[in-house]
Amino acid sequence: MLTIRQYVRAESLEQAYELNQKKANLILGGMHWMKMTTRSVDTAIDLSGLGLDTIVETDHTFEIGCMVTLRQLEQHPALNAWCSHAVADAVKDIVGVQFRNTATVGGSIFGRYGFSDVLTVFLALNARVVCHHAGEIPLEQYAQMPADRDILVKLVVDKRPMQVSYQAMRHARTDFPILTCAVSCVDGVWQASVGARPHKAALVRDQEGLLCGGVDETSAARFGDYVAGQLNFGSNMRGSAAYRSQICGVLVQRAVLAACEVK
Repeated sequence: MLTIRQYVRAESLEQAYELNQKKANLILGGMHWMKMTTRSVDTAIDLSGLGLDTIVETDHTFEIGCMVTLRQLEQHPALNAWCSHAVADAVKDIVGVQFRNTATVGGSIFGRYGFSDVLTVFLALNARVVCHHAGEIPLEQYAQMPADRDILVKLVVDKRPMQVSYQAMRHARTDFPILTCAVSCVDGVWQASVGARPHKAALVRDQEGLLCGGVDETSAARFGDYVAGQLNFGSNMRGSAAYRSQICGVLVQRAVLAACEVK
């Protein structure tokens, strides 16, 4: 059971940061996973009054505040037009609309959950996180860092031309994924982000140039096999390590072909 002794609606990021330095205090996100934990919180820190719930488009970037909901991601026309609806595809099967109306981007990214569709897709988009104290950090690096007491303020995605697609395997819609996969190609370099292994998502780049000669079913399959061979997989109630390794190659192949069809 989660118990909270005191609630503070932060008036500034600095106030929130200072409060969060105490280990017994906690930043509030969408509260979906947090409320399922058993812990005692001295002070719950609410960021909802700091204007961090917007997606700001500039000439060169999308800046996504940490309190933006998954539903906002799903429905944002400019962001999804730019990424060929990969972001919407990544979040559309997460539980249900009611859940996505309150689950936040910041909570998903900061949690670094192994099952996170959100982490998987933004890794493929070469996103960066902006933290209040540490500043800007590539998401690929941030995902491997241990959780700390800093505050994740926003995600930044450069609006560079890219081919991108998202795929996931589930037993049923709204269930946790068995495996997640996003691929992208920027400046001729392909990469695949694979999560729910059941470990957190990780990036694999086409170091062998398997797709440099062009994309077809054969080259996409070779890249899929290459990606599967670079990653470790584990077993849980949703699937075995061997099964995940097998479907990884298939999902990567499908994602590459879909990315090329879109563009």
